[in-house]
Amino acid sequence: MAEQTAGAAAEDIVALGDDVFAIDTRMAGYPGITSSYLIRSERPCVVEVGTAGSTPVLRDALHSLGVEAQDLATVVVTHIHLDHAGGTGEIARMFPNAEIIVHERGARHLADPTRLMNSARMVWGDRLEVLFGEMAPTEATRIRAVDTGATIDLGAGRTLTAYYSPGHAKHHIGLVDSATGDLYVGDAAGMYNPYTGDVRPATPPPDFNLAAALDSLRLFSDIKPQRLMFSHFGAVSDVEPVLERSVEELRLWVETVRESHSTAGDLDHAVALVRERVRERYRPLPDEVPQGTQEVLEILCGEEGNVSGIMHWLDRLAAEQAAAAQDSPRQ
Repeated sequence: MAEQTAGAAAEDIVALGDDVFAIDTRMAGYPGITSSYLIRSERPCVVEVGTAGSTPVLRDALHSLGVEAQDLATVVVTHIHLDHAGGTGEIARMFPNAEIIVHERGARHLADPTRLMNSARMVWGDRLEVLFGEMAPTEATRIRAVDTGATIDLGAGRTLTAYYSPGHAKHHIGLVDSATGDLYVGDAAGMYNPYTGDVRPATPPPDFNLAAALDSLRLFSDIKPQRLMFSHFGAVSDVEPVLERSVEELRLWVETVRESHSTAGDLDHAVALVRERVRERYRPLPDEVPQGTQEVLEILCGEEGNVSGIMHWLDRLAAEQAAAAQDSPRQ
């Protein structure tokens, strides 16, 4: 996969009403993979920044929307994975007045991304630079760590409210816009494919937890949002059917991996079984989708990464159950 040159263009920006704009941050230079959102309120706010390699695209898009370097008040990331927050340090440098908001479990990694980047290099190897780039540190004094109930002032009485939503990651928050009812879901509802209307689970190691993921989806349903603002990819108005599909797909993938796991199947066996069971559930991408986009989507929400995360969770669950059984008093 060759990296393309990224640059902001008119087609990268979609006006969604109520001063909300979706910005395609062109992960690895390709369209249709990662969404950032500008809320161009009295106190302008960006939700998600994308990768370090995407920061010129986001910067140029913000400038084209009238948000200059001194104007941006807030940057929020739903979690610290590099496809969502990898560009945070660079965006903080480009927009020096913006407060940087993240869940309290992720704040230290934005201030010092050394551990996060070392882990990413072990996972991605030579693909790291093309896919994500290098996360720059964010000045600690500019970071605000939040949890459920925290509000972000957008000006003129408009706010974002944070909701802790683990399952995909322990440092994940969803965000609700008081003016629109929009819910920024990060990866907690999976990955929505705008080309096909399908939604797939996002279950990477090491944090995936089925119970927590289902609780987060129930929370999202209880919030009754007007739209789901997916980081991958775009705004969705068909809220309940998409959340129901998220639950359905998540359960199917987990049960399929569990079946393989129970017969002592290895990762390759589990991947093959999942591929056999789920491939026909998803529509093929149209021919006009760039090959690079298809390749990156496969990396982000393909069988191998998702199955690896589910198997990691199953192993962790089995170890916890064995430890509990050993600790329990014998009758």
